[in-house]
Amino acid sequence: MTGVGVLFTCAGQRVDIVTSFRRAGARTLAVDVNPLAPALYHADEHAFAPRVNDPDYVSALAALVARHDVSLIVPLTDLDHGVLSRARDELGALVLLPSPEVVDALADKWLAHLLFVERGIGSPATWLPADVPADVEYPVLVKARHGFGSRNIFRCADRRELDFFVGYTTVDSMVQACCHGEEFSIDVFCDLDRRCLNAVPRTMIESKGGESIKGMTISDADLIEVGRHVSESLGIVGPANIQCFREPDGTHRVTDINPRFGGGFPLPTAAGSRYPELALALAAGERPEPRLGDFRAGLYMTRFFSELVLSTGVGGTLEPFAEELPEPVAEP
Repeated sequence: MTGVGVLFTCAGQRVDIVTSFRRAGARTLAVDVNPLAPALYHADEHAFAPRVNDPDYVSALAALVARHDVSLIVPLTDLDHGVLSRARDELGALVLLPSPEVVDALADKWLAHLLFVERGIGSPATWLPADVPADVEYPVLVKARHGFGSRNIFRCADRRELDFFVGYTTVDSMVQACCHGEEFSIDVFCDLDRRCLNAVPRTMIESKGGESIKGMTISDADLIEVGRHVSESLGIVGPANIQCFREPDGTHRVTDINPRFGGGFPLPTAAGSRYPELALALAAGERPEPRLGDFRAGLYMTRFFSELVLSTGVGGTLEPFAEELPEPVAEP
């Protein structure tokens, strides 16, 4: 089988990403610790790996890279970013992640805020719990420093609620001013020289569990520039998802950045971002030119559940048994 070999770590439920790379011509190898991870069975081949914190995790991935002639490693969750960014020289393939220092900062929302301020990126006022000023303007948010999926976030209307939730939460947290404008998400992709190749803004019509389930691509020059400025200022390599608010005064405040393909990946893909193709080009040693603003605006995404049925095969392996696909949308 021809094509650039791509290994997806922590494949989980990201069927959308694996199948997009297959359509772009990649040979796909999905890896997870859980045999019921559905993305495994949508790749050309799949394998199992130790847990991320296992000392043999990197060597197991390196063995898969060599065995399957892999040229590109794409992590699909945040779980192994720190490990992979430090082990890139041991893995034998291009790893789509920025430097370990940037990865570590973006994994800790307090350190991320400090990094944003240092690099001239707008960020809401943020404090450690012991440093919240007495005259702080409410409401504020108590947010987990290491969090995902909107877990351990509490909105506080006054000092009494702030003191309660700071004491109530069981994880390291920070306190952040609430933004009052409209929230947007910007999906960016950068090359190995940290140049932003494209930035696709989308509205956040509805989210569930911290993941966008409804949104629309928009052609907004200011947001495209925010995506370019933020990603290049931080030295992003590969994909990133930037979450920001446009405040009433027209400024933008970045609240979170994930250096991976975002949960809304299908929407910029449908809009022509060509991010899988760009990733494969980097793995092949090419240097694509930036194409900022080159995508289709006005596309809506609305997500739904699907499923994969598996049966036990020879030797106890799991194999796809039947997959019910949605019926085509009826003509109006």
